[in-house]
Amino acid sequence: MIKQLQCAAALIIMAMGAAHAAGKPGDSKTAAAPLNLTIYHIEGRRSERIVWLCEELGIPYKLEYKRGDIAASMKSIHEMSPLMPVAPTVRIGDQVMVESGAIIELILARAGHGRLEPAVNSPDYPYYLQWMHFAEGSFAARVIADYRVALIQGKPKTSASGYKLVDTEAVLAFMEDFLSKHSYFGGSAFSAADIMMLFPTNITEAFNVADLAAYPHIVAWRTNVENRPAYKKMLEVARPDGVPGMPKPLPKS
Repeated sequence: MIKQLQCAAALIIMAMGAAHAAGKPGDSKTAAAPLNLTIYHIEGRRSERIVWLCEELGIPYKLEYKRGDIAASMKSIHEMSPLMPVAPTVRIGDQVMVESGAIIELILARAGHGRLEPAVNSPDYPYYLQWMHFAEGSFAARVIADYRVALIQGKPKTSASGYKLVDTEAVLAFMEDFLSKHSYFGGSAFSAADIMMLFPTNITEAFNVADLAAYPHIVAWRTNVENRPAYKKMLEVARPDGVPGMPKPLPKS
């Protein structure tokens, strides 16, 4: 009987220890502390992604920018991150970060609780990762490169014929094909990948690098995501007067 009581007591102690370990800081089941997030922003820039994400998740944040004054907004960013003054720059607690994709991934890891990203073992997750990185690594990089070349040449951008490296039209064709089979860039549901992909989509049109009318699935996707309440809230707080200092578009052909 005594041995049985001793065994029972030992099991209780082990269970209590396991429960205590499960509640240690850093465990995914532990309630996360507030992010204490400040977003340093310029209207119409990539920092809109972080505001949009926070509105989707209902995460509190402090937004720092000088309305309609790019130079003043940049001055604030430069004071925070003098070696890399870009929008977005964020402060999370006592750490300063740049790079919108990395910031989004950090916020989702600490405060997303599984929202705005597919489950890791789902068939949508590889697509989600692809488009999260494609947005800047292939899409924005190509649009901006094509824009600068055409601007230097002083004439509209035209599609080259024959064998060529990937250009904006090829990127858009790749996107169009994917969206013909999936509702969102994360697969079946809206995700942070859509937040990442909207910015280069819009600058493609704003800079007149390509005509999006030729890509109906992209246009339908954009209309859908821009109708989200969180996106509209982002515009209200982060771009109330439009985009100041917008680069001039390429001439139309």
